[in-house]
Amino acid sequence: MPTPIGSVPALSAASATVFSIGIVFLGYWGMYEPTAWHKADVVVFVFALAGFACLGLVPWMATSPVEPENNDSRVRIARHLFLAGVSAIWLAVAVSVLF
Repeated sequence: MPTPIGSVPALSAASATVFSIGIVFLGYWGMYEPTAWHKADVVVFVFALAGFACLGLVPWMATSPVEPENNDSRVRIARHLFLAGVSAIWLAVAVSVLF
């Protein structure tokens, strides 16, 4: 199997970067504060968790082997997972700011 080049390392690095930004957001947001959670807090946490799941799957999906070497179906799925993960993290940030 050849070394991944092009969009595979870029997708993996970008997903790791957004994942770490999301973790910083959760730390700043105050997930560990002793106050009771409201419905908006649960929505923020669910969006963030869904985003982290999508972003965590990006490197696995982008680097999984495919039958023909030039088949890029897994990279396309990884791109969609990246988009879903970034969107979910941004929605979590937006909900936390608005509510």
